[in-house]
Amino acid sequence: MSYQDHIIAMSQLIAGKNGTWGGIDAESVARMRVQNRFKTGLEIARYTADIMRKDMAAYDADSSQYTQSLGCWHGFIGQQKLISIKKHFGTTDRRYLYLSGWMIAALRSDFGPLPDQSMHEKTSVPALIEELYTFLRQADARELGMLFRDIDAARASGDKANEEKLLDAVDNYQTHVVPIIADIDAGFGNAEATYLLAKKMIEAGACALQIENQVSDEKQCGHQDGKVTVPHEDFLAKVRACRYAFLELGVEKGIIVTRTDSLGAGLTKQIAVSHAPGDLGDQYNSFLDCEEISPADLSNGDVILNRNGKLLRPKRLPSNLFQFRAGTGEERCVLDSITSLQNGADLIWIETEKPHVEQIAGMMDRIRAVVPNAKLVYNNSPSFNWTLSFRQQVYDAWKAAGKDVSAYDRAKLMNVDYDATELGAEADERIRGFQADGAKRAGIFHHLITLPTYHTAALSTDNLAKEYFGSQGMLGYVLKVQREEIRQGIACVKHQNMSGSDVGDDHKEYFAGEAALKAGGVHNTMNQFA
Repeated sequence: MSYQDHIIAMSQLIAGKNGTWGGIDAESVARMRVQNRFKTGLEIARYTADIMRKDMAAYDADSSQYTQSLGCWHGFIGQQKLISIKKHFGTTDRRYLYLSGWMIAALRSDFGPLPDQSMHEKTSVPALIEELYTFLRQADARELGMLFRDIDAARASGDKANEEKLLDAVDNYQTHVVPIIADIDAGFGNAEATYLLAKKMIEAGACALQIENQVSDEKQCGHQDGKVTVPHEDFLAKVRACRYAFLELGVEKGIIVTRTDSLGAGLTKQIAVSHAPGDLGDQYNSFLDCEEISPADLSNGDVILNRNGKLLRPKRLPSNLFQFRAGTGEERCVLDSITSLQNGADLIWIETEKPHVEQIAGMMDRIRAVVPNAKLVYNNSPSFNWTLSFRQQVYDAWKAAGKDVSAYDRAKLMNVDYDATELGAEADERIRGFQADGAKRAGIFHHLITLPTYHTAALSTDNLAKEYFGSQGMLGYVLKVQREEIRQGIACVKHQNMSGSDVGDDHKEYFAGEAALKAGGVHNTMNQFA
């Protein structure tokens, strides 16, 4: 519905009230309606699911069309990210938000900072989704409000051509609302608990849910030790629970991302149910670390498997967990991914211990041999030491090619002394091209960084504190923050405008006319930043 269509519709509605709505201005209502395009989270979920499906199809046709996101722990951070993207690139196409369970645990729990072990309140997940979209919608209202002010100025000056140009900009305005891939951890309980939380997340606006195959009550961060996986049927029940939630709420195009932690998980809490040799449960159990025994070797309480006529005793730890054979992680990742894609998953996520394109591609080649259009969501994790990892990759490649590496100490390649070397430069170039290379070679549709804004907040605060509380005093803030905001065109240098002051003034004028007491007058100090 165009801006003019809104004005016409509201004019007709107001005229039909026999003068009792005489104080309501049709164009003002039209402006408020355009500024509030999305009325519910479900509208957002349906809209963004369409975007993701189109992006997935575009990637299938051309691997250079991969997508990206950054993890955001607050609505303001997500808003500023999207404002920055629009400023620098002119469009939000193929840029999403990621909602990290790790950051909710560390930053958004009423218990205070927590490790990434699903101990935070599950309600904090949909609450952050709603908060992110509230801030993105406010960014729309702010920018559109500025366009409306420009329209009024063009009319006042009689500049018809500019007015038409601005009206066209309103009708073709691209929203800040983009897809969120939201972390539901391991489901926060059984399949029913997963379904209930999934509904809340979708109702808040999430079009994509990411769920992992760890056991809920022993869930660990993907880059910590002690991870415990569950048999496929247990995990698939939760995948189906997410799909039921999408379908119940009318988000038929909702996306499910299934994450396997099997590469770093050496334990399982239970032995899978198997009905026949080679079935899914039998394949899961085949990775268990077992010893062959005879009936005479049986001890009280032993758990025994019968495979091919042999009695096998799985290795059970004092924790009552069962251990997988060492070196089976990649095999299990491949089986997990294929199984998920064959049972309702749209995208897969393989959590790795390092960013290595060929390692990822080796698994994806095997997965795509069975599911040709398999697509990966990949965590460009801050848990990796990217500099050291890629310098070591270059070192190993050079050594294998017979190149002299005697000038380098592989164990100390993080040293600043290597920054200006040929090896350091090649490693940095590999890091720069990692996403494009991974998209082309390893089937990575979506690249995300889980915790970037956690680290940027800490780094920028440290730099400011060092300067402001040191010898620089107020110059530490002015030089490194405010002056850079002004010169780089950072929108929130006018923080009153960013927080909604001008939108509020517009509303005051709609409601009270000339009697409105507005904040944006000549004495507003924000005018210093015009």
